[in-house]
Amino acid sequence: QLQLIESGGGLVQAGGSLRLSCAASGRTFSSYDMGWFRQAPGKEREFVAAINWSGGTTYYAVSVKGRFTISRDNAKKLVYLQMNSLKPEDTALYYCAADRKGRRDLRDQNYAYWGQGTQVTVSS
Repeated sequence: QLQLIESGGGLVQAGGSLRLSCAASGRTFSSYDMGWFRQAPGKEREFVAAINWSGGTTYYAVSVKGRFTISRDNAKKLVYLQMNSLKPEDTALYYCAADRKGRRDLRDQNYAYWGQGTQVTVSS
């Protein structure tokens, strides 16, 4: 069983930056595709970014493209989400997710493992 723990959330002003981290347990981290999702109050959970097992392929939601960057360090079993130029509409609970490599579409929500979430709040 893979365990995921997010960290790095907090309160920032619009235009500021945060870096979220997702720590994964297990000894086969490099065999997993990873994604970040978020859910704001009153809204559906939505895709934010994803990275394949090797780090060679990434995907971003249109709403965050150019502002957010997903990366991974397989040696440290960590996935990062660097968030720049934050907007109030980025306020949400952010989740990281993992699934065995080779999934058809990294942007869907059919991931096998999910973290507990970390809160990001952006003030205007």
